Amino acid sequence: MAAEHELRHRFTAESVGRSLEVLGERWTLLILREAFFGVRRYAQFARNLGIPRPTLSARLKSLVELEVLDRVVYATDPDRFEYRLTPAGKAIFPALVILMRWGDDHLPAPDGPPLVLRHNPCGEPVSPYLACRHCGEEVTTGNVTPEPGPGYHGG
Repeated sequence: MAAEHELRHRFTAESVGRSLEVLGERWTLLILREAFFGVRRYAQFARNLGIPRPTLSARLKSLVELEVLDRVVYATDPDRFEYRLTPAGKAIFPALVILMRWGDDHLPAPDGPPLVLRHNPCGEPVSPYLACRHCGEEVTTGNVTPEPGPGYHGG
């Protein structure tokens, strides 16, 4: 019971839950996937995803309001818009790559991964992992300890 009490702080200002409020819906992550690979226009999102248009409109509006995407005019009379990743949107890329890798490893397609990311500087397929920025060691569930951070206001 003491160990459970020591970890209670994890749930007070829970960052994963806050992030999922924005990103946890399936279509949102798929829209972002498309944006990472160069899709910018409404019709392209609709065509590539097969998403119902009211759902696409609502998700794009939400992502713009949350400053994950910018809505930019690319033609006038009538105004036409495209959606570009903001710095906050670009920061989601590593999470999407890790989800892609997890799917390839644990829910494999019969013929192998449907998409491979090639690392331009070295020319090799990307095999990402989470590493500590300070020492470079891989971060795993066995070598981290959750502790109260500066945003913790519990007791």
